[in-house]
Amino acid sequence: MKRSKTTVLTFAEKCKNILTSNWQGSLNTIKADAKGSKGDIHTSKVKYILRRGQPYLWVPENDLHNMNTIIDERGSFAVTCPFPGRLGAILKSLEKLPARVALSGDVLPLNEDKAKALTEKVHEVIRSEEKATRKFSYTVSGVLSSGGSSTSRSDNLQKLLEVTEKYSVYRFKTRSCTFIDGHGGTFDVNIEDLGTSKADLLAPFSAKLIDGINQSEARRRALVLLCFVYMNTNAKDAYVTSVDRKGFDVLAKVTGPVSKDGVGQYQWKELRFMFEQEANDVETFCQHLVQMEEEVIKKVSASSGLN
Repeated sequence: MKRSKTTVLTFAEKCKNILTSNWQGSLNTIKADAKGSKGDIHTSKVKYILRRGQPYLWVPENDLHNMNTIIDERGSFAVTCPFPGRLGAILKSLEKLPARVALSGDVLPLNEDKAKALTEKVHEVIRSEEKATRKFSYTVSGVLSSGGSSTSRSDNLQKLLEVTEKYSVYRFKTRSCTFIDGHGGTFDVNIEDLGTSKADLLAPFSAKLIDGINQSEARRRALVLLCFVYMNTNAKDAYVTSVDRKGFDVLAKVTGPVSKDGVGQYQWKELRFMFEQEANDVETFCQHLVQMEEEVIKKVSASSGLN
């Protein structure tokens, strides 16, 4: 398996992919009442979409954010890489946090006309993703079929439009951006770089791709073979943790150091798999993945004399 010259995305590209792939984040505003700012922080999860590089937030009418932002419009917004299904439980047990984006800026209300126009944009996003899904090949459908509907960005945005609860709509005007990796490392991202970076075309489907792969026993067995053939790593189990146009990251369960009583302990190891050519869309990503699966199965079969 050949490696491309650049094996990873820039921090700005990683942030843009995370913001594009998710549909909800944690909004933080400074608590306030009629007498002014109280200094404490109010936090809640809100739905959002990304338009022209800026998050637009739907805040329930009864949420304290609406009062807080009248007094003090400053806020912060955090969005994590989606970790659907069983993967989330495994990472929680390991006390491992997903990669995430932390934005600071101003929470600015939209007037009624702009809010209605933005709602129509949400309808367009949903229709566009549903149209793309209908055109997916058998290969793509096979990868996505195991994933649940809860991991679909368009399905979650549709739920936002279907509820009877009233919302206030805000634009989050970003002043600073920080990428935080799974180990807690922080990396400042230039706002201009964030603005000019393009999200991968597969980003809106990344949660469903991850869940589709991880929910398939056959695909996880193929990941184990990938670890053995390409990384010389004997894995008992493996899960995909992130996908992008250059490749994908895997969390593999491998044998760790032998304890004092002579029993080997299992530990989780992070591995990065690269594509020979970038996958500029979901179709190409799935084709690359299936090709890699077929190659390692052939190699293992040949080496074991099964061919």
